[in-house]
Amino acid sequence: MTLKKRADFLAANSGRRAPMPGFVLLVRPRGDGEQAMRIGYTVSKKVGNAVVRNRMKRRLRALAAELLPVAGILGADHVLIGRQSGIERDYALLRSELTKALAKVAR
Repeated sequence: MTLKKRADFLAANSGRRAPMPGFVLLVRPRGDGEQAMRIGYTVSKKVGNAVVRNRMKRRLRALAAELLPVAGILGADHVLIGRQSGIERDYALLRSELTKALAKVAR
C-alpha cells in the first residue's frame, strides 16, 4: 500500500531515519495494530526535471518491491526520499544500501 497524503509523509518524518548516499529512508511505526507495511516515495525538484525524478521514483519502487517484503518492518510507514546521487548509482549498490538502511532502522 502506498502513502498518498501529505500528513502521512510528515508523520513519517518524525520516525527513524537512515541516510544513505542514494536516498534517505524514513520509518515510523504506526501503532494502530494493523500489520500492513505502507510505502511512500518522494524526489524533490532539486534532483532534476520531471523525467529524471520519475526515473528515480521507478528505481525506488523496484527496490522497495524487491526488499520490503523480506526486510521491511510490519505495521510501519516507510518513506524513500531520492537524492541527486541516486540517479547514476548502480542498482546493485542501491539495493545493498537499502538492505543496510532497513537493518539500521530495525535495531
